[in-house]
Amino acid sequence: MLLHFKNRFPQLAPYWDKYVQFQKRTAVPAKTVLLHEGKVSGNYIFVEKGCIRAALNTNGTDKTMQFFFENEGLTSLESFIKNAPSVFTIETIEPSVIYLLPKVHVKALIAELIHEPEFFKLMLSVFAERQIHYMNEFASFIRDTPEQRYLNLLANSPHIIKRVPQHYIASYVGITTVHLSRIKSKIARGNSHF
Repeated sequence: MLLHFKNRFPQLAPYWDKYVQFQKRTAVPAKTVLLHEGKVSGNYIFVEKGCIRAALNTNGTDKTMQFFFENEGLTSLESFIKNAPSVFTIETIEPSVIYLLPKVHVKALIAELIHEPEFFKLMLSVFAERQIHYMNEFASFIRDTPEQRYLNLLANSPHIIKRVPQHYIASYVGITTVHLSRIKSKIARGNSHF
């Protein structure tokens, strides 16, 4: 995690170097739950290798919200900041290598960085990227058909199609695996307009 920020904001290197010792690097198998829905988030997670998903349970149905890959970080932000129960689960899809930075060290790092002008650029950049992503996702679920959401995924994030099992992709698009198979068959036949 800190190496990622160090590469993006080298001028803040002394801070990253100070806290790198508190990161825990760990290899975990696929289907490892890093945070259970309803539990309080205690770590910021950075993905060195692998794929992670954020998902929630709606009346017994698993709904994938987002995927995270190499050089991306995540946590259940509201849970992390407010010590509130997480509304979603964080789970590995592939065998993964991750870094965990405990909340106590994240807070100490932020307390030191808060007076650095470059820190605000970093935070603005990170939050702007996430906000734009979530707003686009929200708009897509209102505006687009499941077929169009899948086509968007093919066009904009082909790595997800290649690496993520179909049942998670179906869940992410908001359909069943059967419906996804039908969409893929229509696309393969060159008839993507139902």
